[in-house]
Amino acid sequence: MATWLITGAARGLGAEMARHALKAGHDVAVGARRVDALPDDLRGAERCHPVTLDVTDQAQIDRAVAQVVDRFSTIDVLVNNAGRVLVGALEEVTDAEARSLFDVNVFGLINVTRAVLPTMRAAGKGKIVHIGSRAGFEGEPGVSLYSASKFAVAGISEALARELGPLGIQSMVVEPGAFRTDLFDASSMSVSGARLAAYDGTPAHLVRDGVDAANHAQPGDPVKGAALIVEVTDGETLPSHLLVGSDAYERLEAKNAMVAEHIAPWRSKALATAHRD
Repeated sequence: MATWLITGAARGLGAEMARHALKAGHDVAVGARRVDALPDDLRGAERCHPVTLDVTDQAQIDRAVAQVVDRFSTIDVLVNNAGRVLVGALEEVTDAEARSLFDVNVFGLINVTRAVLPTMRAAGKGKIVHIGSRAGFEGEPGVSLYSASKFAVAGISEALARELGPLGIQSMVVEPGAFRTDLFDASSMSVSGARLAAYDGTPAHLVRDGVDAANHAQPGDPVKGAALIVEVTDGETLPSHLLVGSDAYERLEAKNAMVAEHIAPWRSKALATAHRD
């Protein structure tokens, strides 16, 4: 049995991971901006402890971590799941909109991780699971800032795996494809206030205009996806990356093929830049 802390656990993958972790016999602290928004089955579960947790509020982060440690004595697994989507071509996105997104997806993740690490270091063990996205290894039009935030999550996770490995703490980034969660609901997604006609008919606006139709029509089953994440996390050793969903694998293969094709013609000249004349 381990103690889990899951951020953004009111719905979607967060809620499903909490359910599967409870079924596996773990104690689970579920964080949400509003505790009353948590599903009834989680709030009423015997080994489930709800905590108010807005990942953009440092005081709430510190208080929530202290409450979990007070209740369960430790935190063995942190799942950084809280996140938002921002839709819009980069030129359409304001600085305030971009910063608001990064406050949740990147700085929220950083600050929750910082708050949990002293407990894990004292125990000499722990696992940190970061929920990224397939948009974190392939920049996607119409969600360029969201992609940037998820690229940051992947980079942070990879670096943490090497920083924390000597301390007995593991780090993994999960990169799901499109799953039938509430990610495209208004409560989880914002659309840039500006709309430039120059992008009409381009991939950026095809994405922007297609999000309503895509909402809850994605191919991935969040129940099955969450079950896999919990199964992998319960293993002895975390992989550095966990792709979830057939579309994630398809897009990674396409990305790798594109990069290989584009760098090959310049290989000899690029390698020559390392030589002194």
